[in-house]
Amino acid sequence: MVRELSIPTAAGVFDALVAGPPDGRPVLLLHGFPETGRAWRRQIEALAADGRRVVAPDQRGYSPGVRPELPADYGIGALVDDVVAITEQLGWPTFDLVAHDWGGAVAWWTADAHAGRVRTLTVVSTPHPGALAEAMRTDEDQRARSTYMRDWRETPATEDRMLADDAELLRSLYAGRIPQDSADAYVRHLSEPGALTAALNWYRSGRPDAAIGVIDVPTLYVWSPEDIAFGPAAARETGKWVGGPYRFETLPGVSHWIPEEAPETLNRLLLEHLRAYGD
Repeated sequence: MVRELSIPTAAGVFDALVAGPPDGRPVLLLHGFPETGRAWRRQIEALAADGRRVVAPDQRGYSPGVRPELPADYGIGALVDDVVAITEQLGWPTFDLVAHDWGGAVAWWTADAHAGRVRTLTVVSTPHPGALAEAMRTDEDQRARSTYMRDWRETPATEDRMLADDAELLRSLYAGRIPQDSADAYVRHLSEPGALTAALNWYRSGRPDAAIGVIDVPTLYVWSPEDIAFGPAAARETGKWVGGPYRFETLPGVSHWIPEEAPETLNRLLLEHLRAYGD
C-alpha cells in the first residue's frame, strides 16, 4: 500500500510517497521536470511487491516545505545534499538510487560524490552529465534538442506562457504519453503559487561548481530513441563515463516519459538490475 510521508531535514520538510516493508532493502526514486514523486507509482508498486522499502520524494521546489526563492538555492550541490539528508533521516546508510530526467542528473552527481552510499544506480533518459556536455560541444542534434533550456531561463515569461490557457503549454510537454490523471495532477501541483518558478529554478541555478567523474557503482541506463530532449550521441557516450558494471538498454517506440509510458518494461529491467547486485 502506497502512503504519504513527510521527511524533515535541515532544508525543510519533503513530501514523499512510501511503500514496502520497513526492513526491506531501501530504494530512493527521484523524479524530473515537470512531475512529482507520483511519476513512480508503477515502480513503487512493483518494488514494494518485491519486498523493498521504497521512497519517492517531491524534490526541492516541488515540496512546498522546501521551496527557497533564489535560483542559486537550486544548484546541483544543494540537490545532492537533499538526497543525503533525506536518506540519513530515513536511516539508510546505503540505498539503491533510481532517477529520471532532472532527477537523473542529481543521481549521477550523487553517485559520483557519494559512491559509498549508492549500492546501485539506475538512470532513465538522462545521460551522464559528462556525456551530455561532450554532445553539446560536438553534436548539432543535441544542441538543437537543448535549446529549450536556454528559453526556460526567462522569468517570469516562461511561467506565464506555460500556465496560460489552462496550462496548455505545460500540458503539451507530456505529449499525451502519460495517464491523463497524472498530467492533471502535475498541472494542479505546479499551478500552486510559486511552484512552477521553483521547478524552473533548477534550470536557472547556473553551472555546477566542479566537474563530475567516472561512476564506479553498478549502473543501468535506460534510454528511448523518441526522447525529445536527449539524443543518441549523449546516450551512446554515457558508457564511457561508467567504470563499474554497466548495462545500457534502449526502448524503441517510447518517448521521454519512460516510467509512465513503459512501466512494465522498466520495472522488469529495474528488478533485474537490483537483483543482480546485493540480493
